[in-house]
Amino acid sequence: MPSKVFSATLCGIDANIITVETDISHGLHCFTIVGLPDKSVGESRDRVNAALKNSGFQYPKKTNQKIVVNLAPADVKKEGSSYDLPIALSYLAASDQLRFDPEKKLFIGELALDGGVRPIHGALAIVAQAKHDGFSVVVLPAQNAQEAQLISGITVIPVATIAECADYLISGTVPKHALMYGTADIASHNKAHDDDALDFSHIKGQEQAKRALEIAAAGGHNVLLSGPPGTGKTMLAQATTSILPAMSEDEIIETTKIYSIVGLLGARPAMTERPFRSPHHSASDIALIGGGKTAKLGEITLAHNGVLFLDEFPEFPRDVIEALRQPLEDKKITISRAHGSFSYPANFILIATKNPCPCGYYRDGKHACTCSMATIIRYQKKISGPIADRIDIHVEVPAVAYEKLTEESMERESARIRVRVSRAHDLQRERFAKTSIAHNANMSAAHIKKHCPLDSASLSILKNAMEKLHFSARAFHKIIKLARTIADLEDTPHILPTHIAEALQYQQRA
Repeated sequence: MPSKVFSATLCGIDANIITVETDISHGLHCFTIVGLPDKSVGESRDRVNAALKNSGFQYPKKTNQKIVVNLAPADVKKEGSSYDLPIALSYLAASDQLRFDPEKKLFIGELALDGGVRPIHGALAIVAQAKHDGFSVVVLPAQNAQEAQLISGITVIPVATIAECADYLISGTVPKHALMYGTADIASHNKAHDDDALDFSHIKGQEQAKRALEIAAAGGHNVLLSGPPGTGKTMLAQATTSILPAMSEDEIIETTKIYSIVGLLGARPAMTERPFRSPHHSASDIALIGGGKTAKLGEITLAHNGVLFLDEFPEFPRDVIEALRQPLEDKKITISRAHGSFSYPANFILIATKNPCPCGYYRDGKHACTCSMATIIRYQKKISGPIADRIDIHVEVPAVAYEKLTEESMERESARIRVRVSRAHDLQRERFAKTSIAHNANMSAAHIKKHCPLDSASLSILKNAMEKLHFSARAFHKIIKLARTIADLEDTPHILPTHIAEALQYQQRA
């Protein structure tokens, strides 16, 4: 009678449950894996053979049997090496070498030739899906244990070898690798890394840019920093993560799941610090947005819950810049391929920098610009109107005077700013508790109407600005969102004319 065990496959940033069935019949020896496997799954035959042989079990190549392994459902593409362990267990059960109850148990892991169980990508996503689908136990590689135990309410059994897995299934003996990883460890890890971050006190001058980044961090707004070379634009962007609040438990799990899938966790058990991604301007649209043949995750998804820093923004290819339109608007990216459509989260703060011209000294009082006017116009047009309109804050970063450079640094300036930013986040969390959004930057027209009423003085200022500066309808809503964030930073329930006036300072001028 065919045996059956359960495993899972990654599908985007989520997982699908896979049933591994094995049937053994008499006949000419063969070992076939069906169910739309890719090459890495097909090669599982040889890994399973060697692992079982070197672990003391009877292995398929030693028998005169026809062995068929089916990975169901058969219409879902199976990729990767995480099916090795469930295929081996299914064979052991079908050949009566191992008797166990497979119900409510899920198995994942790559097998080494000596019977060891190697780590896989996406363990956290698989455990989360197993819990959602009612499984009570997940057996996985020992090196994925701490990551997987971020999901509460499900038993995680880490194994180092297939022999350890068999012992657990026969006797219920939990291997010694069953380590615990709780929220206390996450909190201490966060605290340990706070002192390593670049602090705003390390940046001399640039008070307006610091204020703009504080507003951006408080409300989830996108920023474009413009100025000549060497004025601190890159340092300002890098320091922004030091003023962002610590991630919540849900954000830690969500971010860790993304980094687990792409294999970027390394030795970390979890992503407890907000991501800061800084792709080079030679990056392709697929590298930035995601996609390719298998719809892989891009930099914008890796920056989810953190900061995406695009230095020298106009130097990125035009198609890469224009591809940012949807994620900047919707905070997610949808990639469609022949085998399916995948939606990935992209709720990041964009911080982009640019020079006023290719040489960087257009309209600079101290340096002569070497660019022709045609070159300057062509350079500035690389950032289209629709993209510029989706960036909430435009701020100039001028050269810093010598006197500012020699000033004594303030003590941990970022820590004081982070307190204000955290309080603003708390206000927004309360405000949007019954909605699907989290920050002021994500508000729709309906949200603005409900949460951002303006008095007559504020409306008058906004009307004059719209008429004189010819702002678009998107800019109109953008100004109100910024004003709402500025009011939150001041812990003010209503938007005041001063908040509108400050928000207007951060708008792009024609």
